[in-house]
Amino acid sequence: MSRSVFFLLFCAMPFKLLAQQLFIPNGKITFEKRINMVRTMADFGLSDEIKGGMKKYKTSNWDLYFDRTRSIYKAQKKDDNDEDLMYFIAPGESTNELYADYANRNRVLRKNIMGDDYLLKDTIPHVSWKIMHDIRIISGFECRKAIGRINDTVYVVAFYTDEILLRGGPEGFNGLPGMILGLAIPRLNTTWFATKVDAFTNFNNEIQPPNKGKKTETERELKKLIELFTRYNGNKNEKPEEIRKAIYGFVL
Repeated sequence: MSRSVFFLLFCAMPFKLLAQQLFIPNGKITFEKRINMVRTMADFGLSDEIKGGMKKYKTSNWDLYFDRTRSIYKAQKKDDNDEDLMYFIAPGESTNELYADYANRNRVLRKNIMGDDYLLKDTIPHVSWKIMHDIRIISGFECRKAIGRINDTVYVVAFYTDEILLRGGPEGFNGLPGMILGLAIPRLNTTWFATKVDAFTNFNNEIQPPNKGKKTETERELKKLIELFTRYNGNKNEKPEEIRKAIYGFVL
């Protein structure tokens, strides 16, 4: 190899390394989940006195650990004395988590249903997206807007960055050309926005499927769960597939 060619290759190496560092392959993202409780409870016929005493927003913090192909999304531990726990907190919500394997298109949810944790295995749901031109800065990242639709009629607004390699996001939302750092589902009066990104940190020990909970691997186990859910939450006239969608859902 001539000296000139060697010199050019040597000079190009720092630029190649720099380019690799511009894209984040692993790390942890902290999301703030915010639910507008006034709007959520508007149809429950609450008195003005009760509404006046409610906090407008219920907030919680969730961590998304990720590498190039996998992620796990779980709630941060909350103090038992936290006043937010007094307002419409679903039992066991803090144990809910979602593991996603994007290479194999499958996921494992640990979800609290009627006081018990269940392990639910499923394929990763598909979301149809339309990428827009709007740009928003979230946690220091330039994010592009996209609009998606789930369950045929529910619209989702997302903001993603292509600086993070995994095409994932909070609650397992995925399918955009990068990581979703902002998400809103108007129908649910809920938003998720990244408040902190710990980049280039290996959390391999954290990114593991949940294994504590009642299994639903057999048809009998799943049928028993559907019957339990229907008894307390569902419409007995609904088809099992619709009830199953409600159990698995898009949101923990």
